[in-house]
Amino acid sequence: MLWRSPVIRLLRMIDATELSSLNRHFASSSYLDTKRSDRDSALFSRITTTPCTITYPHLARWYSHIAATTSRTMATVGKGQPQWFPPQGSNDGLKVYNSLTRRKDVFVPESGGRNITWYNCGPTVYDASHMGHARSYISFDILRRIMSDYFGYKILYVLNITDIDDKIILRARTKYLLEQYRGEMKSRSKEEVLSEIQGAVATFRSKMAEMPAEDPKLKMMQKVMADLDPVLALADPDLDQLLTLSSMAMENWLDARLGAGVTDHSIFAALTQYWEGEYWKDMGDLGVLPPDVLTRVTDYVPEIVSYVQKIIDNGYGYESNGSVYFDSAAWRKDRGYMAKLKPESVGDLDALADGEGKLTDSSGKEKRNQVDFALWKRSKPGEPFWESPWGQGRPGWHIECSAMADAICGGKLDIHSGGEDLLFPHHDNEILQAESHSACKQWVNYFIHTGHLSIEGCKMSKSLKNFITIQDALKKNSGRQLRLHFLSHSWHGGLDYSESAMAEAVSTEKQFNDFFLLVKYHKSQLGAGISSFGKFGEGELKLTKSLENCQKTVHLALCDSFDTPAAMRALRSVVSDSYTYLNGRKTPNIRLLVKVGAYVTEILSVFGVINKQESIGFSSGDSSSSTEEAALPFVRVLSQFRDEVRGMAREIKAVSILQSCDNVRDNVLPELGVRLEDREVGEPAVFKIDDKDTLLREKKQREEEVARKEREKAEKAEAKAKAVREKLEKGKVNPVDMFQTDQYSAWDEQGLPTIDKEGKPVTQSQQKKLKKLQAVQDKLHKAYLQHISDLEI
Repeated sequence: MLWRSPVIRLLRMIDATELSSLNRHFASSSYLDTKRSDRDSALFSRITTTPCTITYPHLARWYSHIAATTSRTMATVGKGQPQWFPPQGSNDGLKVYNSLTRRKDVFVPESGGRNITWYNCGPTVYDASHMGHARSYISFDILRRIMSDYFGYKILYVLNITDIDDKIILRARTKYLLEQYRGEMKSRSKEEVLSEIQGAVATFRSKMAEMPAEDPKLKMMQKVMADLDPVLALADPDLDQLLTLSSMAMENWLDARLGAGVTDHSIFAALTQYWEGEYWKDMGDLGVLPPDVLTRVTDYVPEIVSYVQKIIDNGYGYESNGSVYFDSAAWRKDRGYMAKLKPESVGDLDALADGEGKLTDSSGKEKRNQVDFALWKRSKPGEPFWESPWGQGRPGWHIECSAMADAICGGKLDIHSGGEDLLFPHHDNEILQAESHSACKQWVNYFIHTGHLSIEGCKMSKSLKNFITIQDALKKNSGRQLRLHFLSHSWHGGLDYSESAMAEAVSTEKQFNDFFLLVKYHKSQLGAGISSFGKFGEGELKLTKSLENCQKTVHLALCDSFDTPAAMRALRSVVSDSYTYLNGRKTPNIRLLVKVGAYVTEILSVFGVINKQESIGFSSGDSSSSTEEAALPFVRVLSQFRDEVRGMAREIKAVSILQSCDNVRDNVLPELGVRLEDREVGEPAVFKIDDKDTLLREKKQREEEVARKEREKAEKAEAKAKAVREKLEKGKVNPVDMFQTDQYSAWDEQGLPTIDKEGKPVTQSQQKKLKKLQAVQDKLHKAYLQHISDLEI
């Protein structure tokens, strides 16, 4: 069944084959940054709701995107987004793309001044953070820095940590049970353990057989079985290896039998504390600022209980079998809507079920309506619990953010943020909770969501073998390079992570770094007093205008919902214009050049690309700007001395001295964080203080390139020698003897066959071909004889 709700059907029914084909098409097609086509509209008109997100994830994502760009909503909803109430007050030109309106709205703080409250949905800490998470973490860090450091807002930035959740419970419980089983396995008979593993695998296979072919999890499970089956087939398999390969099956098997007996809360806490620690390590490596306030769900359970009780008291919640649910019918009766962000998804029961979690009652018997959702969940055996007026239980997923935001920021938020996948039902349900709790008409003024991240054009998935953790990505690229990549794309549009995209980010970093090093070099040449001021000619006026245009473009771009791609283009443009200004100019206006470098540094600092203490450019490893300034006079003396030595060595043709000078440039100075670039004969070398690691990495790349060329040269030489050897070996045969085989029975005086083995004459055309072959062999044989003769001489 493609859609679970009986009232939601396909118009002009699309069959499963076409749905599967469309799902495959949208898995590799980019549509987030393009306008809706007539073809999109035609296909969209045939569907009345979001396709099943499990069976057709890519088609469902396309549908939601198209729905967000049109005024049409689901037939079962009948109207679009509810009215948005803009906050009143002055504004400084900033507009923000607001998910509540799906347009760019003028930003006005609720306070009427510069203070704003911002609540960001943080991680559920049960596994390693991946690049999809980095998409939100880095993007919101950039936006936060722009609002604070560029626009001057004073932000109270709150981040939550979800440390109790269905995913956490299942992961902690199954990992614990599997490790317990591994420890006990050694004291049991091999036959007994093998029998249990085989039983668990059989159950696992049965589950796979019931899954739809399009389910993305099925591919991952099939991969598990492909690795496991050969080991299971062995007469005497290694149990440790077998348990590791069958861990997915065994975890499900053990949890079904023993999960209810896991009651120690420390088991769940150990998992979340470990992964929260890894999360903060990731954030440090990415250069993401810490929040002003961190809220963990387990620290706010009393506040959540009180929050839920007030929703009940206001008439919008009800208790059922120890759980508490939001009363959608009561809310709809009073307010008339069930979703502000994605009203077209209200009937998507798949999304609602996913938001409820795997451990929530799926029968629907506890609920009054299918679209009601859990505020408080009754804890079953094997689940952590807290005391409440409704019995032992734990918070629902959606309630945590509403309650914790209220505890820190009060009943009103300026900004609430998260990934695009949280729009519905999570954030829509948060709105219902908050507005039913405080009886307000608008809990959040600006909801902002980052777009999805794809890997090489495809959705990230373990089954597709393209699941990349943040630490995996950082092994290939730095946090700065990742940030530069994100800055080059819209924060609320789609973003592709690929080798080619990261190569562009690396190139961008190099472009800026080379410029900064050049500015620093010229700055080191700046004289004192009146000598530091030169004539302001046409070139200087042109570069000044370029800087002014850049500043204007950057400001307008940042006002236009943080359009960092346009801002980055403007920065690269003024850098390019600076190179144009410097070309062929021996005495540039250094003060103007430093001014350009300082502005580019300032904006990149706002974006979090550069540490704020840097006056110009990127940080040079562990050294500060003051250290650079102190080192420059010594580097200048060394560079000048080397120039003089090289000049004298050229005159007397002292090759060994020139090689020593090259060694200082290529090997000695990079170890000290100094880049030296020789120019044409007679011109002084350019020296720059640079990042030691960058210089050593470039040195290694040069050495690898030289080694590669040497290998290629050796391989070509060997291939040539091999070809010569093969020709000589073939040339050993005298052309007169080359056809003396059992294929023929008679030959002429030149050795050409005249009669074949069956006694038939060799045809004229055959003889012609054989004669050509013999002529080729004759040349080879003569070359062979010449080679032997040369060796004897």
